[in-house]
Amino acid sequence: MLLRHIYHQPLAQASYLVGCAATGEALVVDPNRDIDHYLALAAREGLRITAVTETHIHADFVSGARELAARTGAQVYLSDEGPAAWKYAWAADARATLLHDGDHFMVGNVRVEALHTPGHTPEHLSFLVTDTAGANEPMGIFSGDVVFVGDVGRPDLLEKAAGVAGSTDQAARQLFRSLQRFRDLPAYLQVWPGHGAGSACGRALGAVPQSTVGYETRFNWAFAIHDEDAFVQAVLQDQPAPPRYFAQMKRVNKLGPPLTTDLPPVELLALAQLAGELALGTVIVDTRPAEQFAAGHIPGTLNLATDADVLTWAGWLLPFDQPFALIAEPQIVAETVALLRMIGLDTIAGFWTPAALTAWAADHGPLATIARAAPERVRPLIDRGAVTMVDVRTPQEYRGGHIRGSRNIPLSDLPARLDEIPSDQPVVVQCQSGVRSAIAASLLAGRGTTQVIDLVGGLSAWLATDQPATTTDRTPAAASVAVSGAA
Repeated sequence: MLLRHIYHQPLAQASYLVGCAATGEALVVDPNRDIDHYLALAAREGLRITAVTETHIHADFVSGARELAARTGAQVYLSDEGPAAWKYAWAADARATLLHDGDHFMVGNVRVEALHTPGHTPEHLSFLVTDTAGANEPMGIFSGDVVFVGDVGRPDLLEKAAGVAGSTDQAARQLFRSLQRFRDLPAYLQVWPGHGAGSACGRALGAVPQSTVGYETRFNWAFAIHDEDAFVQAVLQDQPAPPRYFAQMKRVNKLGPPLTTDLPPVELLALAQLAGELALGTVIVDTRPAEQFAAGHIPGTLNLATDADVLTWAGWLLPFDQPFALIAEPQIVAETVALLRMIGLDTIAGFWTPAALTAWAADHGPLATIARAAPERVRPLIDRGAVTMVDVRTPQEYRGGHIRGSRNIPLSDLPARLDEIPSDQPVVVQCQSGVRSAIAASLLAGRGTTQVIDLVGGLSAWLATDQPATTTDRTPAAASVAVSGAA
């Protein structure tokens, strides 16, 4: 048997290729939309993809199962567990084989057995894998989003992301029972999870790509709790708000994602169109680094630099049901489009190159700018009460330590709460390291705030420069450092 781990860093998502060396057949587990990667990997290994499956209806990326099967002719295997509302609507068209608890299928000499492990989602399956050419017991388990390294899947997404009211408590209890079933598996079994550190499908995932049943039952926090009510309370505590796009992904993956080959090409737009699109309210995303955007940008554009966090914030801030456009260097357009399509942002109307900025300035006057200031420059403004200080981190981060006098409006909430921020006085935006604050600064500048100042390096830089008059706040709401700003 051959096993390959395929990791998509921006999504913190793992897929797997399982091959039978004897027959040349291969299975792909939990493919994302970048199916060319799986095809190339299979070709390098001398395999042909004959089977495709996924552990559940994903909320954080567009599934590639339908597209991979369409391209290769592979047999699709999908869960038929859970309530009718969470059945795969595209299963019949794909002639999928529907799986229930205890069912199995073969990929050459590799036996794959389905275990119904609800909790993260009602239909969730895990897969026990046995290489029958040399063993009659399984080697490992694809645990999907039920068991991660050091954590477990969150049970609140069906309610928070998909809007199924009142489902969280039941899902948490299902998850508890799935974990009890997991305890009964052999300790030596390898655990191959669906996500790693940084995924929003859990609360605090480890960065190690795989584990074992024995290790997780000994050291994963969730297995240390043996009382169901206590587990429910613990697993739901401090779960962050899921990205807005999760609801869209649940719907898309249930109904069946459109094939990327059916999507229109993303082409270069005429410079003359830019002003008209802005006037119509079209979201225009400037993908340049934050420093370049701050130094000069077209008023009203949104800065989403193409770094590791772009998918998270694109999912929060970009429209899924309306066209939007890009400003990007030609050499990164194809990569950026493919990345955005990973989370179903398929309505990309086209792109302009950064040359559009020069043309805009010639026709409309100077480009807009955003001030970027180090802590030493911002501190006097805060002390004088001359600015509004906005911390765009999560409430959990804010409670753990913040600049005194700042108000907490998470970046995810900012578009809906812009009216809470004065537009007629300077505003300093701050996060932990500077990534989120740069995006927030572009949002505020786009709505016409008089002056926006981005605190370079965020709270980390503030603390590193040892600003005077810092205090340690030991109140119950913030049990770590809180930095004294305005008196």
